[in-house]
Amino acid sequence: MGTKEKQSPTFSATVVKRPRHQVEEQIRHAIRSGALVTGQKLPTEIELAADFGVSRTTIREALRTLVADGLLEKMPGAGGGSFVRSLDHHAFGADVGEYIENMLRVGSVDYREVAEVRRMLEVPSVRLATLNRSQADLDELNDVLEEEKALTFDDPAVPELDVRFHSTISKASGNRVAAAFVSALHQVTEPVHHLKLSAEVGKRTFRQHVEIVRAIEKGDASEAEMAMREHLSYLEEHSTKDG
Repeated sequence: MGTKEKQSPTFSATVVKRPRHQVEEQIRHAIRSGALVTGQKLPTEIELAADFGVSRTTIREALRTLVADGLLEKMPGAGGGSFVRSLDHHAFGADVGEYIENMLRVGSVDYREVAEVRRMLEVPSVRLATLNRSQADLDELNDVLEEEKALTFDDPAVPELDVRFHSTISKASGNRVAAAFVSALHQVTEPVHHLKLSAEVGKRTFRQHVEIVRAIEKGDASEAEMAMREHLSYLEEHSTKDG
C-alpha cells in the first residue's frame, strides 16, 4: 500500500518595510493612539536612533515625512526639537487656509471657485446654526453687529469683523469640520477686501448681517438660509474679482 504524499505548505510573499517606514509607522501610531499627545516633545534624533536601532539619517528622514504629513512640527533653537502638532479643527482650518491661499496666488484656482464653495458651506451652516446655537453664540453675533454699526464702511477693522461674523455662525452650527473650512475661506479671501465698497454697499451688507442674526435668534432656519443666500449673492455681484 503506497504512502499518501504530504502536501507542501502554502507560502505567500510578505512586505518587508524599510527602516524609515517602520519608524514613521510607529510614531504615527503613537500619535493617533494618544500615546504621544499634542505639544509633547519627542526624544532627540540620537535617542530615537538608539531606540529604533537605526541611523540618525533614517530618523531624520522619518521625522521629515511626519512633519510634511502635519503630525509633527520642528522647532529651532536650544529648546527646540520635534513636537506633536495640534490635530484639532483649528489646526486643520489653518492648514486648509494656507493651501487655498497658495493656490489662489499661483492661479491654480480663482476667487469665483472659492466663492462657490463658500456658498455650498455657509447656507447649510446657517441652518444648523439656527437649530444648534447657544446664547453665547447669539451674544457674540450681536457684539459683532454693535461693533460693525459703529464703523464707517472704509474702516480697516471691517474685514476682520466680517471674518468673525461668518466664523461665529459656522461655529454655532456645531459642525467643526464645516466651521474650519468656512473660517479658512474667509481668512484667506477676506470677501470685504474684494467688494466695490461704498457707503451704500456698506449699509446694505450690515443690514444683511442683521437680518441673518435676527432669523437665527427667532429659530427660523428657512429665513436664515434665505438671508444668507441673498447676502452671499450680493457679495458676489459687487465683487471686484471676476474669476
